[in-house]
Amino acid sequence: MTSGEVLAVNISDKRGLKKHNIGEAYLQAGFGIDTDAHGGGWHRQVSLLSLSSFEKMRALGADVNYGDFAENISIGGMDVVTLPVGTRLRLGESLLEVTQIGKECHNHACAIKKQVGSCVMPAEGIFARVLESGRVKVGDQVVLEG
Repeated sequence: MTSGEVLAVNISDKRGLKKHNIGEAYLQAGFGIDTDAHGGGWHRQVSLLSLSSFEKMRALGADVNYGDFAENISIGGMDVVTLPVGTRLRLGESLLEVTQIGKECHNHACAIKKQVGSCVMPAEGIFARVLESGRVKVGDQVVLEG
């Protein structure tokens, strides 16, 4: 699938917490979401997770919503985990580049893992850096760039 849709734009004040949907945010080149704890001059400025990952966890009995995996952008219609490092994505006005697929879980005793025995973010979440600044909001298209 070469396009998708932004389902949620999530932020938190501190790392390691669930995020909450703010509907729209400014993504700053070289930093990430200007109001999120994960922003900074590193390779994991923005995290993304697909709707299919939520559906997988819900099928296991987890009561999860957008932001519960601490992802910044929840995406429908595209399996982001299948995108190779280096892929460029246009989200609203911003341009992102995939820098990492998956990560180590910070907290091996996270609430979701305790509830259902597994968590999708370490395996299925992806990370990106912001190449071009711009606003992104719920309902924006997510399009692969050349």
